[in-house]
Amino acid sequence: MSTFAKRERLLLADLLETAGPDAPTLCEGWQTRDLAAHVVVRERRPDAAGGILIKPLASRLEKVMEEFAGKPYEELIRLIRTGPPRFSPFQLKQLDEASNTIEFYVHAEDVRRAQPDWSTRELDPVFQDALWSRLERTARLMGRGAPTGLVLRRPDGQTAVAHRGTPVVTVTGEPSELVLFLYGRQSAAKVALDGEEDAIAKLHEAKELGI
Repeated sequence: MSTFAKRERLLLADLLETAGPDAPTLCEGWQTRDLAAHVVVRERRPDAAGGILIKPLASRLEKVMEEFAGKPYEELIRLIRTGPPRFSPFQLKQLDEASNTIEFYVHAEDVRRAQPDWSTRELDPVFQDALWSRLERTARLMGRGAPTGLVLRRPDGQTAVAHRGTPVVTVTGEPSELVLFLYGRQSAAKVALDGEEDAIAKLHEAKELGI
């Protein structure tokens, strides 16, 4: 049975292939080739991927990323489609879902929404619920650097606190849009913000959201 992570993986690969290696993305400083290299390194080079979170390893990650970005673009797309190596922990369905559903969804939108003619993607309620479930579990981690108090709210009224503090800004939207906002794609997320004007401006410009 297909999983959300597998579905988003294949969509991301298709989007990267269609866009070509030199298209813009929402990731500052990255073109599609760089984004593709990031996805492959994260799955296939755990010795370097730790640099995503651990600053002392960042220089090694950058070096390995450059090596992979220099590979033929078609090879990077193939590696994304075929998935992690045989003995990778990501081969475990539960870990794949937990680690990659949001990862691949966000990066797919990084490609889609960087294009001038993009339109909002219709997502089914089951997937929205799955994104919300993951968002509830990671909200405080991803929102820890927010310059204001931050509350996430679905249209049905469900809320999650991403950061405690004052003044408080409430961000309302579908879970898919809240994910993008909390993962640092504030300008591309289709959400409504409620709070003090200065606080909203600070939150929109914050570079500390996400990892």
